[in-house]
Amino acid sequence: MQQRRLGRTGHQSSVLIYGAAALAEVDQDTADASVQLALDAGINHFDVAASYGDAELRLGPWMGRIRDRIFLATKTGLRDRDDAWAQVNRSLERLETDRLDLIQVHAVGDPEELDLVTRPGGSLEAVVRARDEGLATAIGITGHGHQAPATHTEALRRFPFDTVLTPLNWVLGQDPAYVADYQALVAEVQAQDAGLMIIKAASRRNWPSQATHAYTTWYEPFDDQERIDAAVAWVLSHPEVTGIATPGDVRLLPLVVEAERRLARTSPAAAGEVLAQAGDYSSPFLRMPI
Repeated sequence: MQQRRLGRTGHQSSVLIYGAAALAEVDQDTADASVQLALDAGINHFDVAASYGDAELRLGPWMGRIRDRIFLATKTGLRDRDDAWAQVNRSLERLETDRLDLIQVHAVGDPEELDLVTRPGGSLEAVVRARDEGLATAIGITGHGHQAPATHTEALRRFPFDTVLTPLNWVLGQDPAYVADYQALVAEVQAQDAGLMIIKAASRRNWPSQATHAYTTWYEPFDDQERIDAAVAWVLSHPEVTGIATPGDVRLLPLVVEAERRLARTSPAAAGEVLAQAGDYSSPFLRMPI
């Protein structure tokens, strides 16, 4: 699998980042099969969070075998320093490891959340402590929503985050205001040599209000090979992007892995043509989960 440098961390990360939200509600056998598929495909970067159900517990049994082979990231979504510190330590226990490659302050998608994180006594102080005490090597920030790129740009002005995990897909890329904010973020990321990772590459739309949710993702994903090929190729055609988080359902991982294998077949223009014809394609942030 193609690899790209994760900013000044220096890590050569696979362009697919294992989105371990997919493990939140599965049993260990299902989790094991998915993790093995990822490893066999060449994925070397695993991203989880304390809030992803049982996902940390599902990854934990693997650490004795693969910890030195992978880049391991988790997240805290708590906003108070002491609560976040306790959560980071609990994540280490659940993951059965004594160190993280990356600890991220999670779900910071608007200025109000950023203020909570960066205030005196906020969770940023906890992740800095984790780094300073050797529990984590790097510090990152993540977030959803239409304000995420602008919020993350401001975050980088307040603190030298090593990585940023922000949304991008073709339909968001058709919104001039969103693109302007994203481009400003790219400029700041490149100026600081931070790593830029992407979420929601394969999102199609919010679930229709009366629809049965066929996947465990909070948004409706693309689930056919042609459109996933296009969605992955379009985002990875951006050279500033280190990688994309895979969708939060184990059944989608094989399709995304295959899309990465087919990258050379799909130009950005061709990907755009496919996605422009996708029916009912819209931002997943028109309705955010509570």
